[in-house]
Amino acid sequence: MSENDNLQEADGKKEVELVEAIPTEETIAEENPSSEIQAEATESDAKEDHVEEIEASNAEDAEDESNAERHEVEEKDYHAMTLDQLVTEFNRLLNHHKIQTISKNINLIKAEFNSKFSALLEEKKEEFINEGGNEIDFYFTNDAKKLFNQLYKEYKQGISAYYKEREQNLKHNLENRLDIIEEIKGLLSVEENINTTYRHFKELQEKWRNAGPIPRDKYNNAWNSYHHHVERFYDFLHLNNDLRDMDFKHNYEQKLKIIEQAEELAKDDNINRSFRELQVLHKLWKEELGPVAKEHREEIWQRFSDATRTIHDKRQSYYADLDKAYEKNLIKKEEIIANINAISAETSGSHGTWQKKIKEIEALREAFFNAGKVPLKVNEATWAKFKDAVRTFNRSKNQFYKSLKKEQYDNLQKKRELIEIAEANKESEDFSTVTPLMKKIQNDWKKIGHVPRRDSDKVWKQFKDACNYYFDRMHSQRKAENQHLYDAFDKKVKLLDTIKTLELKGDNKSSFETLKSKIAEWKSIGHVPQNKRYIDGKFYKAIDDAFDKLKMDRSKLEMVKFESKLENLASHENDTRLLDNEQNFIRKKIGEVQSEITQLENNLQFFSNVDESNPLVKDVLKNIDRHKSELDTWKAKLTRIKSMYS
Repeated sequence: MSENDNLQEADGKKEVELVEAIPTEETIAEENPSSEIQAEATESDAKEDHVEEIEASNAEDAEDESNAERHEVEEKDYHAMTLDQLVTEFNRLLNHHKIQTISKNINLIKAEFNSKFSALLEEKKEEFINEGGNEIDFYFTNDAKKLFNQLYKEYKQGISAYYKEREQNLKHNLENRLDIIEEIKGLLSVEENINTTYRHFKELQEKWRNAGPIPRDKYNNAWNSYHHHVERFYDFLHLNNDLRDMDFKHNYEQKLKIIEQAEELAKDDNINRSFRELQVLHKLWKEELGPVAKEHREEIWQRFSDATRTIHDKRQSYYADLDKAYEKNLIKKEEIIANINAISAETSGSHGTWQKKIKEIEALREAFFNAGKVPLKVNEATWAKFKDAVRTFNRSKNQFYKSLKKEQYDNLQKKRELIEIAEANKESEDFSTVTPLMKKIQNDWKKIGHVPRRDSDKVWKQFKDACNYYFDRMHSQRKAENQHLYDAFDKKVKLLDTIKTLELKGDNKSSFETLKSKIAEWKSIGHVPQNKRYIDGKFYKAIDDAFDKLKMDRSKLEMVKFESKLENLASHENDTRLLDNEQNFIRKKIGEVQSEITQLENNLQFFSNVDESNPLVKDVLKNIDRHKSELDTWKAKLTRIKSMYS
């Protein structure tokens, strides 16, 4: 039933009764002399820890109506992020969230960024000094630092403007709320129609709901005072009609629903979600709903408090488990720090060993950042120990490479001498004499160790350009001298394309002759450059494929293809290794086939006294004949390849 409905039911007689029931100021003072400040013994008194935790959170939210959104801002593992990733996350927060909801995240990002950049700055400073720089001249920044400073400046300006405006609004809203309380207090002494007074009271309640946020340190006092005077309005008026009863009934029903929701939340395993939703329920209980009948107040508050305690206890247990997980992370990080210290303590005397150690340290650094959070009380100390361990390693590393500087400068001088030789001979026409020299200085270059990093690319480019200039000239001249070989290669490419698209027509004899003529034409073209000889293999493969299309006796066809293969092997002058490999392969195949024949003949012994018309016997005999034919072919190939040596 609406407020208007309640008022319409209050007839004239009831109005008179209600007016007579209004107490005077003197009566109020006698009944409750300290009521100006303190409320009666309600659920607002003697708050326990589990309720105070909720009220403290709601007080914080009440200071800023959008403050609850901070719960929706994901707190990532900033410790595991690089400088660039931290800047990217900073930028994302600024662009996608209200500036007042990200302060905690920004402070965590700032702390991580400053720690990591300080470590990087110290490392760069040590490198600068080790390379001969003067400490007073050292300066270092990077793009990540510049962008971070720009974003932080933008954040500070935005948050400063926000707090300046909010402070004025909070002060104004508090004054409005205190005025509303005074007006509610004044209703008890107003001599007017009770329905008019009640309507005025309802208007003041609506104004209170829309009065806006107030300072968190004033929140509980303001609300307690408000609730106290609201209860006074109901209790001291002694309303005996539907107006009070309907309000009490409505508030009672709504508070029961809130309790049921809280009891359901107590069963939820998502601790953070249930706590945030419980905050909302407490806010509704306190800010949206008025009192209930006195006989129900203690009962429903106790039930609501019990559900709140259950969620509070689960949350405390959750954070206790979280602390245990953080303790495990601490153990991991301490082990990583110990491993870094152990690597730093190892003595190393070579560049390769140090490079390996550097990779190990980088892996440990990555593992440290990914190990997760540690208890807050030891976070700074753990980070300091980690930085000290890494710094100790870097100092040892820098000391080692500092001792190598003299050797690197000696190496630089040696490489410059080789550059002089290369540049002095790059125009030479005496290729037979200079080519071995150029190859030798290239090998010498590889044997020389590291040079200072700032000179490395420069001297390598000088040396490479001189060598490339010489060898390009040499190859160009040799190509000109061997142009006939390249011309032969071009001809063979065209002939190979012809073979691939060749269509054999007519009988086998004419096709056979066609293929032989193509082989003869190939041989007549002559040699190709050494690095182009692969084309011979492609040609004879194409010839073999063409022979396979002919319907010829298998053994004869095998010998024809073998002759083609020998032609290819024989084209490699002054190199009998290919023939040797082929002969060994054939001998191996002969042995394998002979073994197969022997095995099959032994198998026939199982069929003694069995008619040769038996299908199994016939199959074995057929297999033996096939292997013997194959053996004859392999023996013929062996005889032919032997003749190649003479």
